[in-house]
Amino acid sequence: MSLNKVMLIGNVGNDPEVRYLESNPQNPAANAKVASFRLATTERYRDRSGELRENTEWHSIVVWRNNADVAEKFVRKGSQVYIEGKLRTRQWTDQTGNKRYTTEVVADTLQLLGKRPDSENVPQGGYAPAPAAAPVAPAAPVAPAAPVAPAAPVNPDYAGPLPAAGPSDDLPF
Repeated sequence: MSLNKVMLIGNVGNDPEVRYLESNPQNPAANAKVASFRLATTERYRDRSGELRENTEWHSIVVWRNNADVAEKFVRKGSQVYIEGKLRTRQWTDQTGNKRYTTEVVADTLQLLGKRPDSENVPQGGYAPAPAAAPVAPAAPVAPAAPVAPAAPVNPDYAGPLPAAGPSDDLPF
């Protein structure tokens, strides 16, 4: 038995690069779409001396077909995303004849995190971090409320109509 599964939450380091692979020259609409981008995950911890440390890892992400459509339309540099997929290592020979390797995350799931922007300076359909909230003035002191009398006990067996209010009834409703 084996398992190859990766789950990441991080910030996109660059706008996705989208390519189309020609799989059917007679039907260009059937060509596969692939998008790739870099994702940063940051681990924060305190060392033995109590100093705050950060360790950022960069991951190469590859998404295909429908997820590539989502990446093209909505993912931008700085977007926070959740990625779920598997590790894949590729090898090729570069122009000088050297063997090269790369390990990437081939994503099965791409989920956008965060909120949609309200500002108009973000690309259409893009996601961006929420704007910083304006400072809120402290609330005025509130006078304590008058004590409330406990409600009368309710008889769960009583199913009849409520008695009519008499002239001595001083309730406002």
